[in-house]
Amino acid sequence: MEITTKMKSYRTFDGSNLDFFEAKPVSYNSTVIVVSEIWGLSAFIKSFSRRLAEEGYRVISPDLYSRPSDRNIFTEENIMDAMRPMWSLPPEKRRDEEAIRNVKANLSENGKKIFEFVSEKRVEMEKRMLLDLEWIYKDQKEEGKKIGIVGFCMGGGLAFQLSTQLKFDASMIFYGASPRNIEDMKNISGALLCVYAGEDGGINATIKDVAEMVSKHKLDFEMKMYPGTYHAFFNDTGMSYNREASEDAWERLKRFYRRYLK
Repeated sequence: MEITTKMKSYRTFDGSNLDFFEAKPVSYNSTVIVVSEIWGLSAFIKSFSRRLAEEGYRVISPDLYSRPSDRNIFTEENIMDAMRPMWSLPPEKRRDEEAIRNVKANLSENGKKIFEFVSEKRVEMEKRMLLDLEWIYKDQKEEGKKIGIVGFCMGGGLAFQLSTQLKFDASMIFYGASPRNIEDMKNISGALLCVYAGEDGGINATIKDVAEMVSKHKLDFEMKMYPGTYHAFFNDTGMSYNREASEDAWERLKRFYRRYLK
């Protein structure tokens, strides 16, 4: 299917202009918002967006780091440089305040800002990103077409939370954190598909709670766990990429959206 791609911008809740990547076929009946990993609007996200557009959807992928104050700081390279020392700590040390202080002390100035934004100020960051996503949702909802969302890693958590706040027809979550208040799941009105990596303890710790909410509130829910895979297994540019699991998840995504968005 022939598609067109273009970088555009929209005015968000605080008056800032944010960029987004748009991929769309000549005609479409629904829109999907793609929420990126911590790396932002990466080559992987653009490639995925193009693939999804080729299935017949208009795809909107916001760059949540594109405010003028963030643009030159929150680059993929800077984020990697800032987070690599943290991820190199043993799991049992990642909540140790002294270990975290030592990591932060050795970062560059940009690295310190990123580290603060994704750790110490994580809740504040998520609130702002959710408002940015809500703003673009409202803009797309005015078209009167069906609307879906998909998110990866950090974006998966944001997409999951947003699905408890706005009315999506279909939400697909790739190894994303569950809503901070799990009871918020009672507000989900559309279909929900959650995909998890088998070796992803932090994310998987709340799956039991998710299942309880699904049963309690009779949600339209599907889940797939891929044993032996690791967080971010779907990203074909990353070290955790698992081809077999990724291909299966892609087929599930296509079936899911065909059912609920077409």
